[in-house]
Amino acid sequence: MADHARMRLSRVALVPVVFLAVCVLPFAAAAPWAAVVLVVPLLAAVWVLRVGVDVDDEGITTHTLGPSRRVAWTELAGIRVGRGARLRLVTTAGSELQLPVLRARDLPRLAALSGGRIDAP
Repeated sequence: MADHARMRLSRVALVPVVFLAVCVLPFAAAAPWAAVVLVVPLLAAVWVLRVGVDVDDEGITTHTLGPSRRVAWTELAGIRVGRGARLRLVTTAGSELQLPVLRARDLPRLAALSGGRIDAP
């Protein structure tokens, strides 16, 4: 298994974010208080760049706009496919943790990165 693998959104997802920023710029320039709307494209850009999953020899780390969460391989009970084909980690404690930006179609790649710890369908 690779030492560390990152699964993120494509940077091409920043194109609509830039388009959004250009579209809200005239509104933001109309009044001093309207500049607050520039926060929306900024948050969208941060989301595209940050959100994802890291897989390494110790476990899986999920990154969201909030804090990152790590699940060690010893704490992993399995993977559940939820609504919209979203993947969720199921821990040995019975809790679930959503894997951001990953869908059921990404399960074979995740299984390969896990070094056999996750079974591919």
